[in-house]
Amino acid sequence: MSTPMPMSRADEPRFPEAVRYAHAVDSKAVTRARRVARRVTGKDLFPSEEHIRTFAAEMFTTDPVAERFVDEVYGELGGEAARALLDKALTDGLESIEDPPPAMVALFAEFENVPEWVDPAQIAEGEAIWRRWGTSLFSVAGGITLEMYTEAAVATPLSLAGGYAGDNALRRFLETARFWIDVSEPDALLTPGSAGRATAMRVRVMHVWVRRTVAEHPEWDAARWGLPISQSYQLLTLLGGSVVPAMALWMVGIQTSPREIRVLLHYQRYLGHLLGVRTQWYPKSIADSLRLLALVNTTRSHDSGPHGAELIESFPAAFAPRDGHTGLRRMRELYNARIYAAYSALFMMPWTRKKYDMPSAFPAIVWIALRLPLVTIVETARRVCPPISRVHERVMRRHRENWYAAQMEGREATFQTGRGLRR
Repeated sequence: MSTPMPMSRADEPRFPEAVRYAHAVDSKAVTRARRVARRVTGKDLFPSEEHIRTFAAEMFTTDPVAERFVDEVYGELGGEAARALLDKALTDGLESIEDPPPAMVALFAEFENVPEWVDPAQIAEGEAIWRRWGTSLFSVAGGITLEMYTEAAVATPLSLAGGYAGDNALRRFLETARFWIDVSEPDALLTPGSAGRATAMRVRVMHVWVRRTVAEHPEWDAARWGLPISQSYQLLTLLGGSVVPAMALWMVGIQTSPREIRVLLHYQRYLGHLLGVRTQWYPKSIADSLRLLALVNTTRSHDSGPHGAELIESFPAAFAPRDGHTGLRRMRELYNARIYAAYSALFMMPWTRKKYDMPSAFPAIVWIALRLPLVTIVETARRVCPPISRVHERVMRRHRENWYAAQMEGREATFQTGRGLRR
């Protein structure tokens, strides 16, 4: 088998400066690993050169259709009126609005178009897999996201917006949990007017506000990091809802087969479509996804500094018992604090975690280990017995709603736009 000729420096992908692509391809360890991968699998450890170029270029692209909508509709009507107009269109349909603005027509035309590649059966199954995971989706998504907070391109927008930092960490995480719940309810993504589709659109518009305010901030360096919430980083978020958690959850006994992971890739691709993710390349296989993740992991710069540290350390601390709470409520909060400390340890790389002031994984990690056989038995029974599977899904679905309600204490997720940055 011939080895591909290395690219010249002039031909290298145009990554932002913080992406250490040249350092990775020049590394002896990476070169050796790629050579072994080709010998064993017949494939490179990294994506093809064409796909790497696309991934690099899309660190500088965003969501022009939604941005035009914010410019024209929010800019002309103001935040409150534009939000009311958007809510009415999401609830009653665009046809309920007399003479809608052209930018809104364009946004909903794209949003409501179901691409030819969409398989409704796979979308429904993907929703069901997320429901089946229950609150485990929250724990694994929270834990694995901490790894990427080491990168300033990810951490800086969140730090500036303040949503995942300090005392706001729990509120913002719960808002994200509401998004996860809404988009995985039965028929959430393909039913016009559903809560899941409405939540996806609100998040899409919110991203425009965050992207714009961060890009204009003096702390943001586009040459170094690309554009905030770029197409490429949104693609990584979609893999963070499919391949990565599916594999990670095997550590706690939750079984997701390779076929189901491929279903999740399809489901996440369409969810990305609703969120305005229009990447020119989307991994269609588990292997392609892992190649992209290998590329990202070996080109990280770990440059988020104190901003990343605040985000990482705020996450487990957010679940600490709240002042004034007693009895069963305090016991539940104490359990959540301990279990999320353990999940953070379980789903972060040990060498990353030791750099930060993180709570001890004990004793909750022992509880996770002790319950592993029971979870495995339930998962196995669910896989071989459809009636058990249906009961299991109902239990997990009810549990995640109860968990969310207990954490929110009567508040509602708002996905607000137009909020200023905290600094």
